[in-house]
Amino acid sequence: MPSPKLKVTKVLSKKDRKQIADRLIAYNIEHFGESDRQKLAIRLRDDAGMLSGGLVGYTARGWLYVEMLFVPEEMRGQGLAGRLLQMAEDEARRRGCVGAYIDTMSPLALGVYKRQGYEPVGSLEEMTGGHSLTWLKKRFS
Repeated sequence: MPSPKLKVTKVLSKKDRKQIADRLIAYNIEHFGESDRQKLAIRLRDDAGMLSGGLVGYTARGWLYVEMLFVPEEMRGQGLAGRLLQMAEDEARRRGCVGAYIDTMSPLALGVYKRQGYEPVGSLEEMTGGHSLTWLKKRFS
């Protein structure tokens, strides 16, 4: 059997990335079953109708994962992050999810998520600049 060839690179073509993802997805389905993965997005628009932020994530295997949540500085302090999370959680419940999870490096966002009922489940400290990454989850009642 020939030895595998390995190469470190900064760039991976869309085709190569898809090929790796397709194989991983097939493996996961074989070993863990279908994930029922569905995208979820909520747009946040300003008064002029321009896209300013929002929430991007997906539901899969009974959980909502919030990949991105952004509220621009000029819109902060109005409870929009909480409203975005609540809307996403409501949709996740409609999809049969039992909870949600999210991660953040922002101490400000960490406080917002905790106020929304999310509990830290782990962290990675000593990142560049003295930052840490925190993972949080919220179980729906």
